[in-house]
Amino acid sequence: MSVTSAGLVRLCEPQDWSRAQAVGRIDPDEGEGFVHLSTLDQVHLPANRLYRGRRDLVLLHVDASLLDAPLRWELGVPTDPESMLFPHLYGPLPVRAVTKATAYLPGGDGSFAPAQAHDST
Repeated sequence: MSVTSAGLVRLCEPQDWSRAQAVGRIDPDEGEGFVHLSTLDQVHLPANRLYRGRRDLVLLHVDASLLDAPLRWELGVPTDPESMLFPHLYGPLPVRAVTKATAYLPGGDGSFAPAQAHDST
């Protein structure tokens, strides 16, 4: 699968984004060895699984051309659509690769929909 710089996002809690800005990076998730990323079309899957109803989440829009570590497309969890691959960054996500941070709000029922490229904060 080819990766373009458009459409990669990191689902993030506000305090994690603040911490990343202070240190200049987001480190791989403990026990995983990589930073979880998504495309705009699939970010709702982990958002609904992990954060349903949360109204404070941030999407970090990532420019793949500014990544220093390997990006691999791999299977998600068994409940994700069959054969769906998610981008996993095997190293830190540098803050300089984040082109913008946008709010990611659920609908009235608390569920998240696929993100839009034009969302902004």
